[in-house]
Amino acid sequence: MKTSPLALALASLILGAAAPAASALDLVQTYRLAQANDSQLASARAQLETVRARADSAQAALRPALSSSASVQRQNLERDPGPTYNFSPISLGLQLSVPLYRVQNVEALEQSRLQVTASEVALELAQQDLILRVSQAYFDLLGSLDNLQTIQSQKRAITEQLAAARRNFEVGTATITDQQEAQARFDLATAQELAAQNDVEVKRAALGTLVGRSVSDINVLRPGVTLQGPQPSVESNWTSAARSNNYNVQQQRIGSEVARREIDRQRASNSFTVDLVGSISHQRDAIFNLPGVNTTATVAGIQIAKPLYTSGGAEARVREAMSAFERSRSDLETAQRQAELGARQSFYVVNSGLAQVRALEAAERSSQLALDSNLLGYQVGVRINIDVLNAQQQLFTTRRDLARARYETILNGLRLKTTSGALKEEDLVQVNTLLTPAPQR
Repeated sequence: MKTSPLALALASLILGAAAPAASALDLVQTYRLAQANDSQLASARAQLETVRARADSAQAALRPALSSSASVQRQNLERDPGPTYNFSPISLGLQLSVPLYRVQNVEALEQSRLQVTASEVALELAQQDLILRVSQAYFDLLGSLDNLQTIQSQKRAITEQLAAARRNFEVGTATITDQQEAQARFDLATAQELAAQNDVEVKRAALGTLVGRSVSDINVLRPGVTLQGPQPSVESNWTSAARSNNYNVQQQRIGSEVARREIDRQRASNSFTVDLVGSISHQRDAIFNLPGVNTTATVAGIQIAKPLYTSGGAEARVREAMSAFERSRSDLETAQRQAELGARQSFYVVNSGLAQVRALEAAERSSQLALDSNLLGYQVGVRINIDVLNAQQQLFTTRRDLARARYETILNGLRLKTTSGALKEEDLVQVNTLLTPAPQR
């Protein structure tokens, strides 16, 4: 039975209406998509597995080792004068070595375990960095969308004022200057709109690169949202936590401990080692003049070894390790100072951002009152068109700046938590509660 084109069109329309619309991405969804796609995070995970394998290798150096050997030979013995002997000796063997005292290997094992911990910290640092990169890209896109919306709102308002100026000029209640001024503003807004649209696409592509898919709509900040200050609210709590818990500080602290153990490892390389050794061997036809004789030998004992003279190499390696340890201690102190400074600066920036948000909120209210007054004055003839346009531009610009200040304050709050290694996915969940789907236009 052939289906008519009209029936196909109706079915397509019904299915299209029934299909759910693609929902906007929120901040947490964006982060989880980026987790599965980010190459830097994947690299940190792979590095951790690599270091864990090295730790297993270091552990193996302290465990028993068993090896085997086998050989078959063909030998000819000629005597002149005398007969020629042909025989094939066979040898089989097993060798066992059990480390009993190897300080150098013990220190190497402890170093490898510390390096595993350092790689785990590096993975946490990569996850923290991804949170910041996703948040930055997300709010960059929101800021770009706000800028475009601001310009479009200005353009609509200018269009209305341009139409009013033309009408007033036609009836003789306004001069050509009002019309020309509105036209100039309109042309400028058109150029700005094109640039803003391009910037939106650039920011959208940057966020899409992080999540590994195209991004259409994202949730926006709820209107009139109230931002909270940093908790704890005391600067010294943040700087103290940064000196102890900052991920870069943790890595430097682990590196310093690895360097200290390297001194012990190099000193141990010049000490004695103790191993339990054993072997069993079986030989057949090993001696040409005793064909058919089989021998089995078993050996077990304690093997002690110690370097007697290394031409000063061992002492030089110890001095090198000691210098590296001193450098690592200096690097640790530098990392602690930088973390403390970063925490202090971020703390001040967050509080300054909150103050700026409050000031812009007051400016928004004042700008709205100024616009209302200018519109009323324009209607009664005590204000001209340019006054209304300036008041509109001031209101729209203030709203855009307020939104940007809120975004930056939120981002700086996240950066503050990175200074003490406290930034987690739960913090994104908290920020996500401040977002809501964008209103339909």
